[in-house]
Amino acid sequence: MGKIELTDSSIDAIIKHGDVSHIDNDLLLFDDFTHIPIPVTACRTTDIIIGLCLEGESKYTTNTIEHTVHADDAIIIPDGQVVDAYVPTPGSEGIGIMMSRDFFHEVVNDIHELSSLILFSRSHPVFKLTAAESRNVVNYFRLINEKVNDAGNHFRKDVARHLLAAMICELGSAIDRIHSAYGKKQTRAEMIFTDFIRLVEKNYRQERRVSWYGEQMCITPKYLSETVKQVSRRTPNDWIDNYVVTELRVQLKNTTKSIKEIARDMNFPNQSFLGKYFKEHVGMSPMNYRRA
Repeated sequence: MGKIELTDSSIDAIIKHGDVSHIDNDLLLFDDFTHIPIPVTACRTTDIIIGLCLEGESKYTTNTIEHTVHADDAIIIPDGQVVDAYVPTPGSEGIGIMMSRDFFHEVVNDIHELSSLILFSRSHPVFKLTAAESRNVVNYFRLINEKVNDAGNHFRKDVARHLLAAMICELGSAIDRIHSAYGKKQTRAEMIFTDFIRLVEKNYRQERRVSWYGEQMCITPKYLSETVKQVSRRTPNDWIDNYVVTELRVQLKNTTKSIKEIARDMNFPNQSFLGKYFKEHVGMSPMNYRRA
């Protein structure tokens, strides 16, 4: 696929404009990241982008800050960033992955210390991998690409999701190495966000109230909300809902539990409340989602 110029960098728009490896509107792969369609004007991303430069040099901006990417540099662009001015030099090579926000949270649902990855990507959107780490990412990419293009495999999305989780863990290991080398300390706001995510990971099945999380952390709900939004550009409710909706999706697709049983397990007052909540966030009823 050649370079495409768009005014929208969403997965939906890219799929409509070119023949590219993808699964539904959730996952998109580029074996040549110079072909990633960057909008002709500044655009706020709605998806998550992970890339790796293999040769050459590229430049791009996020939130008006220019970044230069060299060989073995990894790129993580979270959703909500304003991306612009992407300029790959001749001969640049690399790979790229785009994921919808919901699919990304399905992928990382069981990854511990997710907060460190999120924080690092906000403050270090470009970071250097060792040669071995770079090879590992490329190997995972090739496996993922192979499964994505295996249209006859009924489980290709599940296999791709697990391979992506393993690849993200490899990136997490690289981030730990970088943190250890520099000994960087978290700010107060980053520590609050980290503690909040850890609490959500442990308690989202039973607690969805921001006030409850504030009480556990001995801070006011307002201060918690302001701090989490400052660090992650998303509200505490957004994070809680993401964990809850991901778990509901998993239980509906991968268990034989009745919707009533799932409602009880997830601490909803009743099946009707779960149905309204799920439809609000997913756009369809739990039963229709299970049948799809």
